[in-house]
Amino acid sequence: MATQNKTAPLDEAVVIRKLSLVSVIGNAVLSGFKLFAGVTGHSSAMISDAVHSFSDVLTTLIAWIGVKISKKASDEEHPYGHERLECVASLLLGVVLLLTGLGIGKAGLETIFSGNYQTLAVPGPIALAAAIISIVGKEAMYWYTRHYALLIHSSAFLADAWHHRSDAFSSIGSLIGIAGAMLGFPVLDSVASVVICLFILKVSYDILKDAINKLLDTSCGEEYENKLRAFISGRPGVEAVDLLHTRMFGNKVYIDLEIEVDGDKTLREAHEVAEQVHTDVEKEYPEVKHVMIHVNPAKT
Repeated sequence: MATQNKTAPLDEAVVIRKLSLVSVIGNAVLSGFKLFAGVTGHSSAMISDAVHSFSDVLTTLIAWIGVKISKKASDEEHPYGHERLECVASLLLGVVLLLTGLGIGKAGLETIFSGNYQTLAVPGPIALAAAIISIVGKEAMYWYTRHYALLIHSSAFLADAWHHRSDAFSSIGSLIGIAGAMLGFPVLDSVASVVICLFILKVSYDILKDAINKLLDTSCGEEYENKLRAFISGRPGVEAVDLLHTRMFGNKVYIDLEIEVDGDKTLREAHEVAEQVHTDVEKEYPEVKHVMIHVNPAKT
């Protein structure tokens, strides 16, 4: 008799630990190698890239601390839980990314407007190889982190994934600059840095906007609410949905709901309908933490 394979439930604590270790160890190894390549290969761009990679170690630790704290159970002082602390971690990540992007752009513009291109050192092949390795490694870390961040609905680790990609963009700039310098055009290093700065600032803006929206009890959007309304309307005993409000609370969703139930039902029967709706919604939408339901008698 054939057995049916079942997907094992995802252990968030294990996922968080794996993501943190991969990011910290990967960035530490990459930053160390890029620093060595930058110094021995006489590449200031690669040295800057190494500093950028090392900043990822710090931001991953911030993300890990934020996620761990957000998973704490509710207590007397925080009856709604600690999910918003993950948004605070995302805000810190966004700010670090913003400052990193501005720093890269500032250094590039200063070099461009200085006009002293002849004084720039020509990088060696090891710096070029380090840039290629960094691009491949950081892109792989981006997809790995993004995959698991979406599975556990973690905005902080999704922000960390984008930080990996911003580092890949930075390494692309280093690759262009180093290759250009080796071909006799050292200013390309600085031009590429300014272009990459714009990419990094865009990612920083998206992360900060998402974190602020979740801190402000922003709704989940019309499309999400329409699907939710249709799902609830199809539950047994629900005559109509009178009101449906959603709000983001960190990486969780809270719902305020008013449904119509047959007015001839007893209080116990109407309560059972509401309880079943509550259970069905949280089962179908795992990101929903709580549903507050008010029952109205159906209009005759």
